[in-house]
Amino acid sequence: MTLDGTNILFLTTNYGTEQDELRRPMEHLRAAGARVTVAARRHEPVLTVVSDRRPGLVVEPDTTLEKADAEEYDAVVVPGGTVNADRLRTDVTAQRLVAAFADAGKPVAAICHGPWLLLESGVAGGRDLTSYPSLRTDLENAGASWHDRQVVVDRSGGHTLITSRRPADLDAFAAAIVDALEESTRAGGRRTATR
Repeated sequence: MTLDGTNILFLTTNYGTEQDELRRPMEHLRAAGARVTVAARRHEPVLTVVSDRRPGLVVEPDTTLEKADAEEYDAVVVPGGTVNADRLRTDVTAQRLVAAFADAGKPVAAICHGPWLLLESGVAGGRDLTSYPSLRTDLENAGASWHDRQVVVDRSGGHTLITSRRPADLDAFAAAIVDALEESTRAGGRRTATR
């Protein structure tokens, strides 16, 4: 099974996104046949970082958070990077986008510090998830059950929630996103039209 005809939205700010947490899932999903769109706060280059300290690759966004519409996509992915995630979680447009995916029953995926946005979007409470370990208390205070595993997939809340801890977990994270989308297709889930 491939993800041909599937559209995936990545949310990011314009500075501080962990390079591999953006790049590697994008490559994995594209290799599986998905179309990937990067939405940033501004339609300017995304300056990624490596280990939150060193400059990483520059990524050109395809659209802005303001212009992105959850109805046009089959899943949303939130990469980490401490600065990126801290800025993204306070962005009301990003919060609304994540909530819209969840409300529509579409997969929501976040890695490392990305689950901060899940918390602020109201989709973490009552769910099993993981994150970078320093977020554990925040997520548990929001009503989530935190687990120290490379990937946690929770299907209990009307939509699939996929979370991982850190860049070392990226292969499992990307594979879980592909599995969730393939499962949705097998179950008769409707893919969005290719734009």
